[in-house]
Amino acid sequence: MKKEGDFLNIFLDAMGGDHAPFEIVKGAIDAVNEYDIALILVGREDAIKTELSKYTYPKDKITILHAETVIESSEEPAMAIRRKTDSSLVVALEAMKTRENAVLISAGSTGALLAGGLLKLGRIEGIKRPALAATLPKTGGVFLLIDTGANSDCKPEYLEQFAQLGKIYSENVLGKTNPKVGLINIGVEAKKGNSLVKAAYELLDAGNFNFLGNVEARDIPETEADILVCDGFTGNIVLKLTEGVVEYLLKGIKTSIMSNFKGKIGGLLIKSNLKSFKKQFDYAEYGGAPFLGVKGGIIKAHGSSNAFAIKNAVRQSIKFIENDVLEKISENAKNMEA
Repeated sequence: MKKEGDFLNIFLDAMGGDHAPFEIVKGAIDAVNEYDIALILVGREDAIKTELSKYTYPKDKITILHAETVIESSEEPAMAIRRKTDSSLVVALEAMKTRENAVLISAGSTGALLAGGLLKLGRIEGIKRPALAATLPKTGGVFLLIDTGANSDCKPEYLEQFAQLGKIYSENVLGKTNPKVGLINIGVEAKKGNSLVKAAYELLDAGNFNFLGNVEARDIPETEADILVCDGFTGNIVLKLTEGVVEYLLKGIKTSIMSNFKGKIGGLLIKSNLKSFKKQFDYAEYGGAPFLGVKGGIIKAHGSSNAFAIKNAVRQSIKFIENDVLEKISENAKNMEA
């Protein structure tokens, strides 16, 4: 366990995302001041220094690692990683190789970040496919959805390993004890679904999990599960549909309230309640999506992340490092292979 003020090998891609570098740098400052940790900002030194000059913070807590270029979302991920060796992502990933138990946070290109994690860091031995996870709200708390897009085509044993990755992360970062695992399917019966989920059901049911069984899409918002497992194709649809429905509902509520005088008066009365409801679905509250199974911590922040989201991603990284998530994943993978 690291002590307060220790250097935790947290790298922040200062140039990635819609609001880089100003929101990234501000989030880093907020994290350093609140959590009393040191971190590394990676990107164009002059741009980072310009942003840092706006704030008061302990100067010894932030290091700048210069990187000349940025990988754009429009670029082919694997090719960009190979060619743009002076980009903020590649420079950060190369630096991580020399640091034990390091974490990289980026709001930049998702494809480049995942490709870079695999090409530069590699998979943890025994991990068949690393997976991207997302923390989503449910009645009474949150759950972890895994995989959300890293693996479109899966085998049953991949889903079993996703459950293991999710279990380790949920216990050590989200603070869940003996987390409940569910399998996303088109019905709750054990024999429902295609050959992938039926075979995965058998593995999860026989494995070392607190397995609840299948969970239908309509039951996800009120699921008892702490972890919902699926292939990346299904998970990405669930994630994007959830984001779209929430945005649609919030816009609809606002339009309805503002449509007449009575609505506006009622809106004032329930304003705090609506804010509380909206907060549950705000990605900024959860920091970012961890890419689990590579030889390093990788957290994908939302492309439009503000300083608050970045600060929370740093908090997420601290838990990841202090609770030795990488080591626990590695040990678990060895046990599964044995």
